[in-house]
Formats: sequence, structure tokens, C-alpha cells
Amino acid sequence: MRELDRLFERYLDRAWREAPTVEREVFLRLLDIEDDRLWHWFMGHETPSDAELDTLVQRIRSLPPAG
Repeated sequence: MRELDRLFERYLDRAWREAPTVEREVFLRLLDIEDDRLWHWFMGHETPSDAELDTLVQRIRSLPPAG
């Protein structure tokens, strides 16, 4: 989904370089999740049961859009 790609690009552009190794590993795990599930998480309709994934989803959602 293009919208998810944009969210991930925003994270990669703004947070990846400074992210600790643990957070980077969680991001890589996030990439293995099916798009439909990711969409529900990022739209706030559901939350991941994994606390690390939930924290990262919330962090990515809170990044401001490109201006």
C-alpha cells in the first residue's frame, strides 16, 4: 500500500539513523507483517499485541508529515 510506504519512508528519512539497534530490529520485524494488519494498526483500529511493535507503530504515527 502506498500509504504504508510513505509512513515507512518518513521513519527511514527522519528516525532510522538515530534509532538504537533494538528499534531497528523491531522495524525490520514490522516489515514482515501483512499489509492489512499494518493498515489497521496505523489507522488506530487495532493495536499490536507485541509491546515493542506497538511502541514503534505509535512513534511512526507521531512523526510529522513532510512539509
